[in-house]
Amino acid sequence: MSNPDKPRATHASYPDAPSPWVVRWSHLAAPGATVLDVACGGGRHLQWFAQRGHAVTGVDRDTLAARARVPTAELLTADIEAGPWPLIASDAGMESVRQFGLVVVTNYLWRPLLPRILDSVAPGGVLIYETFASGNETVGRPSRPDFLLQPGELLRACADFHIVAYQNGTLTSPERFVQGIAAVRKAEVGGADPPALGYPLSLKSAL
Repeated sequence: MSNPDKPRATHASYPDAPSPWVVRWSHLAAPGATVLDVACGGGRHLQWFAQRGHAVTGVDRDTLAARARVPTAELLTADIEAGPWPLIASDAGMESVRQFGLVVVTNYLWRPLLPRILDSVAPGGVLIYETFASGNETVGRPSRPDFLLQPGELLRACADFHIVAYQNGTLTSPERFVQGIAAVRKAEVGGADPPALGYPLSLKSAL
């Protein structure tokens, strides 16, 4: 049974449009990079990236709407909270987490999955994450701490990534507290930053 307090649904103010945070940072994905949308819902971000030439994969408990919206997407119907992680690759008998050039998560938080989500980002790949944050309990749902990011939580989770952008504050229409991050996985996790990092901050290539 679904939990009405969980941040799964798209905001009513733009039910069919991609998140502005995702749009803002989608240009960080390399041309042709594979894209994974975790808890993909109706497929708005699958559509956004498919229209830009990316092979897209989505996972959710119900993928019917996403399948109708993006017929070319690879869709996995799975309960990623109660069941095993469905994106496992096998090579010569060895199993590993499938990795993608870009991983997108919006309006969804299940903390036990954070390590899997981070592992799904290929070296040099991008994570774009945005969901509800502490303080949202004062304006509506979700209101349970289990589903609200604490201040700096995404920064701590992505400590081994290059942080390109981070937000933690309020948005309107509807009023909500959100936290978001755009981060690039280092080629060698834990290694030193390469000199003169210059990730583009321009919106032009994303529109």
